[in-house]
Amino acid sequence: MQISVDLTLSPLQNDYEAHIINFIKALRASKFTVLENPLSTQIFGEFDELMPFLNDAIKTSFENTDISVLTMKVVKTNRSEYEPHF
Repeated sequence: MQISVDLTLSPLQNDYEAHIINFIKALRASKFTVLENPLSTQIFGEFDELMPFLNDAIKTSFENTDISVLTMKVVKTNRSEYEPHF
């Protein structure tokens, strides 16, 4: 089953930017489709492959910060090709 995941990482510390950059670079280095915008990062792929990858990437990010908040939305479809029709 294909999924789309919207992620927003918010490290609660002064050097937050480096942690966000490292997290996004880890997502980019994967085999999955990754799209970015100023507010969040989206990643797309097969559920059974993507979720274990995200589990590891999130754990690594959390291990490298004191306190961090991750907001995640999961949609049961691959929306990577979406284009507005208006």
